[in-house]
Amino acid sequence: MTPESVMTQGREAIELALLLAAPLLLASLVVGVLVGLFQAATQINEVTLSFIPKLLGTLLMLVLGGHWLLRVIITFTQDLIGEIPGLIR
Repeated sequence: MTPESVMTQGREAIELALLLAAPLLLASLVVGVLVGLFQAATQINEVTLSFIPKLLGTLLMLVLGGHWLLRVIITFTQDLIGEIPGLIR
């Protein structure tokens, strides 16, 4: 196992983590901005009013995109396991 292969595997793992986290974080960001605008317009400052919609938006994104997220993780894992014989020298 060369240092280059270790760096490549590490880079791919970090890219995968960012790819998987991005939809969930973007959904939470969009809902947070919308709730923030609503709170600013109505002057309602309630913590749960911000938390619950973000949670529901994240759960909705998991339900809608969960199959894609799981497929990406499975593909990465299968590729990684398939490369193990080539990594051991």
